[in-house]
Amino acid sequence: MTTNWLEGVTERLIPTSLGLINVRVGGRRDGPAMVCWPSLMMDGTMWQYQYEHFAPTHRVILIDSPGHGRSDALRKIIDLKDCSDALVEILDALGVDKCLLVGNSWGGMLAGVFPSHHPHRAAAAVGINCTASLPTTVESLWASALSTFLALHAKMPPLAAKAAKAAFAGPTAEATNPEFMEFTEFVLRNDPKSVAWALRSILIGRKDEHRRLNTIRNVPVLIIAGEEDSQFPVHVVRKMADAIEGSTFRVLQHTGHLAARENPEGVNAEVAAFLASLPAAA
Repeated sequence: MTTNWLEGVTERLIPTSLGLINVRVGGRRDGPAMVCWPSLMMDGTMWQYQYEHFAPTHRVILIDSPGHGRSDALRKIIDLKDCSDALVEILDALGVDKCLLVGNSWGGMLAGVFPSHHPHRAAAAVGINCTASLPTTVESLWASALSTFLALHAKMPPLAAKAAKAAFAGPTAEATNPEFMEFTEFVLRNDPKSVAWALRSILIGRKDEHRRLNTIRNVPVLIIAGEEDSQFPVHVVRKMADAIEGSTFRVLQHTGHLAARENPEGVNAEVAAFLASLPAAA
């Protein structure tokens, strides 16, 4: 792991309708803009390996999502439309006309709907480990119990790390990737009350977005599933891809829910191949 990968990256807080959002910007200044939005319980630094791979060719923008990292705490219910509008405010502040939006989980769901809300601001989109479906009963019960528990704490309790390992890691990571398993303890840095609001908003409160995704036109979209993703299984992710006209769908073998961090080589290769297939570089 490169220890100084953030060297040369600028960092700023940008005012949005969802409060101050922390943004890191680096890479090639005159390159096309690649915006990376993380999973719930992660911040923009989860994209280290994507940054290192694409910084030579792209202006890479790493987002700390609402309530996470150095962004303002989250203390209300929000939805993907709110996130889409906040992203436009971020793009405006950075002077970016169009971006390639890359997201994992929460970010992947946003990558799906953003081109429908703001088609003129999306050059292309990549959604990883994501869904457009309503939460299942089991998912709602699990997330409701976790959010209620977290809301009682001022500091992230150790149980959150166990929950993150169970949610993020598949059997291959558990057996062969101790560095990734240790990385999942990053969740202990979070504000538990903010995470509770995000769980209620993005997981428990999410809508069925398939009809909205079916309105997307002329924006290339890549959807990536993890074979071992226990949160959003392959068939659920495939259904999301099927709702987007002309989208590309890929499955990463032996990969769990946080694919961008667990299997960066696979994710980077798929994103690079997708970009190379576009009529004009995104």
